[in-house]
Amino acid sequence: MAIQVTYRRTGRLSMRIVKNGDVHVSVPIGMPRKEVERFVDEHRGWIAEARKKTTENQKRRADFYSQLPLKTREQTENALRRLKAQIEPMVDLHSQKMGVKPTAVRYRAMISRWGVCNVRSKSICFSAYLLLLPEWCVEHVVVHELCHLLEPTHNARFHALMDHYFPRWKEARRTTRQICKMGLAENSRDTE
Repeated sequence: MAIQVTYRRTGRLSMRIVKNGDVHVSVPIGMPRKEVERFVDEHRGWIAEARKKTTENQKRRADFYSQLPLKTREQTENALRRLKAQIEPMVDLHSQKMGVKPTAVRYRAMISRWGVCNVRSKSICFSAYLLLLPEWCVEHVVVHELCHLLEPTHNARFHALMDHYFPRWKEARRTTRQICKMGLAENSRDTE
């Protein structure tokens, strides 16, 4: 475990655990090193627990994404073809309702985001891992990215557009987060 200390213009000591398990400590400029060391020592229990949670979350995340095998070119091409078949009708339907038209719609195996809208070029890219979500959650992502063609930022106007064009967006976002947190894709869970 590495501990990285950064002196900043801040009024208090704080620390966080980053994805690789290292500890990042933010320290007010001028604070003595001994005080920082004492702070870290006093929080060893918190550090151990936070590192454990980070490791568990990363394992769940890896388990979730591994449910869509994209190891070979054939697997990737097949997944992107299936995704395109699912998303294109949604883009067409909602583009028409919203009065927008993306210049291009692309598909990639992105883990960090479900979708990305480039407002300058008016192009949208969707993650292949959307295939792991229920269709209505995928539709939420489609509407979300199309709304960025009308409003680039996540401000009040953007949320009003989401409320108008996809009223269940908050529920879809919550469901998507729960599915990812549980580490189970929609199609691998038992449905009753």
